[in-house]
Amino acid sequence: MSHPRVAVIQAFLDQVRAIHAQGVGRAELTRIAGLLDALAQRRDLFNFDEFPAPVAGDGKTAFRYRLNDDGETPTLYLNSLLPGKSTPPHNHETWAVIVAVDGEELNKVYQREDDGNDPAFARLGLEREVVVRPGQSIQFLGDDLHSIAVGGSTPTLHFHLYGRPLESLEGRYGVLEGGRVVGYNKSQMEPSIEAYGA
Repeated sequence: MSHPRVAVIQAFLDQVRAIHAQGVGRAELTRIAGLLDALAQRRDLFNFDEFPAPVAGDGKTAFRYRLNDDGETPTLYLNSLLPGKSTPPHNHETWAVIVAVDGEELNKVYQREDDGNDPAFARLGLEREVVVRPGQSIQFLGDDLHSIAVGGSTPTLHFHLYGRPLESLEGRYGVLEGGRVVGYNKSQMEPSIEAYGA
């Protein structure tokens, strides 16, 4: 018999897929963020007991739990990052919504300032900063760029919802110091922990 969480996730994803099928722009991202925020209130199902954070000093600074496996459709993850974890600026290639269950994460949102003609180089300008915490989400379209950093002394537990599974997104790129562009999934992304049905 499956965990009650499975039915809750599937009901949520059914709503998201109905929006996704009509096309996703900024307004639709706001609607999806509202649905995901409601899911984040289910602390009985989504918490550190059920989805442990990495243990400091054990070599891992981030766990990404994949919560469904339904092919090339919207895919939900629950991420836990330790303080000190950060990423270089990167895109997602598909839309993305991030909602906090617990903890704070600084998101820096960037815009491209170069013409994009050199695939190995990008010049970015900082557009804004958003601290994702319970009650404050952030949303992205596929070409949007952001970086994250976790400060403080406590880990995060945040939902990350994408229009397609991260594992199949081959057009994601990251921008390192000096503007060097790298393939993000190949150079930066660790494997997900499969957590469907549990």
